[in-house]
Amino acid sequence: MRSLEVLAPGPSALVQDLGRPGLGQLGVPPSGALDVPALRLANRLVGNASHEAGLELLLGGFSCRAQASCTIAVTGPAVSVTVDGRQAGSHVPVFVTAGQTLEIGTPAAGLRCYLAVSGGIAVDAELGSRSRDVLSEIGPPPLAPGDVVPLGAAQGIPGGADELAAACPPPELLVPVLLGPRDDWFDDAAHRLAARWTVTAESNRVGLRLDGTPLQRKEERELPSEGLITGAIQVPPSGLPVVFLADHPTTGGYPVIGVVAREALPALAQARPGTAVRFRYLPV
Repeated sequence: MRSLEVLAPGPSALVQDLGRPGLGQLGVPPSGALDVPALRLANRLVGNASHEAGLELLLGGFSCRAQASCTIAVTGPAVSVTVDGRQAGSHVPVFVTAGQTLEIGTPAAGLRCYLAVSGGIAVDAELGSRSRDVLSEIGPPPLAPGDVVPLGAAQGIPGGADELAAACPPPELLVPVLLGPRDDWFDDAAHRLAARWTVTAESNRVGLRLDGTPLQRKEERELPSEGLITGAIQVPPSGLPVVFLADHPTTGGYPVIGVVAREALPALAQARPGTAVRFRYLPV
């Protein structure tokens, strides 16, 4: 059987693909890789279709032993990748033979690395996806030492000659945002949201929690629960915004002051605690 044996999962190793969108009416978040371009690139490097499942590795620290020959690629932030102790490099296809040990270090910047393997991670799908949803606990559990991860049959041809080097996450993010639907519940929403915010250590796949000068509401009435989408910026009673990521709840009762543009979400997925964030208002 084509598989990987997990030796060390690091802080968190989750199976992720492109998620299970379209199930919000069932209370199921979209889930899937937080940095979608990174997973798509890793799959392309090893010859997989873009929808194949890979591993999302929080701060790296992952090692495994190949039980069969395969091609791997690690993307996201630049990180040390070794095979039997020899440097192999990230953002390139790497051939690994049966019995060899793959180790992924800790990136100096950024938060999540993505490991794709030729054939894809072939765990059972749930509700049409192999992704782990940490809020609903749908999908395969986090990997642990000794787990044997099945792989599908390799199909495509590994590539990568045209790929660029890994980008270095900036210390401050300028994030485009569309105001609404409840920006009118706040005084001078565009100006106050454009203040400097800092990512906190309480952030996770559900949402990016921010610290800064609390936003002040001018509307104090209660809000019936409304639908939420990925990128929604919800403001709880503390006044400190939460940017919902892929494992977000599907409804919420606090006002949403704006929604992050979809193309900015991968950068937020790589934002470590302490990263500065500024929101830039996009006129409709």
